Amino acid sequence: MSAGPEQYPAGQPAQRGDEPAAPPEQEEPAPPEQGHRSGLRNPRGAVHGLGAAALMFETLVLLLAIQPMRALGVELTGVTIGVIVALALAAVVIIAMLKRPWAWHAGTVLQVLLILAGFLHWSLAGVGIMFGLLWAYVLHVRKVILTD
Repeated sequence: MSAGPEQYPAGQPAQRGDEPAAPPEQEEPAPPEQGHRSGLRNPRGAVHGLGAAALMFETLVLLLAIQPMRALGVELTGVTIGVIVALALAAVVIIAMLKRPWAWHAGTVLQVLLILAGFLHWSLAGVGIMFGLLWAYVLHVRKVILTD
């Protein structure tokens, strides 16, 4: 039996004034110093991180898609593999450049190119549509957060 703040010594009844003390009031968090509507300390960094994460995930999916396509019997030509690798490398370059405003437009172009790669195989168009929708969401979040 452990003796905590709510327990009383054995044999002594609790008395009216023996209630445990109320916890001290916690201070409310300070408002953001720079007055950002989003409440983020570094909204540009947060948006940059979101865009980088989306493009990195796209890079991984593109590179890992080669083997399942081959296992499903898709005849992958050198051109198809070259396009997939080139799109993955372009995504990595765009990640490195996301601090520049034009890189966000380049990310949009990358999504369109991936959808157009569907002419090589329909699965690339499917991946392009999914990541195009994700990129549209990233651009929406960017607009909402960076518009004060």
